Amino acid sequence: MTAPFKTCMLIDDNYIDSFITRRVLESSNFAENIIVRQSPMEAIESLKSGSVNPDVIFLDIRMPIMTGFEFLHEFAGLDIAKKGIKIYMLSSSLDPTDIRDSEDNKHITQFIHKPLTVKALEEICQ
Repeated sequence: MTAPFKTCMLIDDNYIDSFITRRVLESSNFAENIIVRQSPMEAIESLKSGSVNPDVIFLDIRMPIMTGFEFLHEFAGLDIAKKGIKIYMLSSSLDPTDIRDSEDNKHITQFIHKPLTVKALEEICQ
């Protein structure tokens, strides 16, 4: 079965969360390529340089140095932001402000609570 997406980028500073999310993505054959960046700044550099051209991004909110929302602010200034990349905020946050801010951000397709599940991926692919 062909993966529905060519390239998926996962941005999460937590190694365990990244490991689990990557395994779910791989086992679901979600994308041909799964790229993991442990910091939003690394992700921005990869996007700026063109070394990564994702169809989908899974983005954590709470990370040191640069949050997911700060990443989105930087992302908005990139040419690649106009290419219709689907960005899913993937977070364990229960803060209603984080959820509301995700829903209000034009770059966010959906807020998904961690851990990522096969069911959530199936819903994305529908």
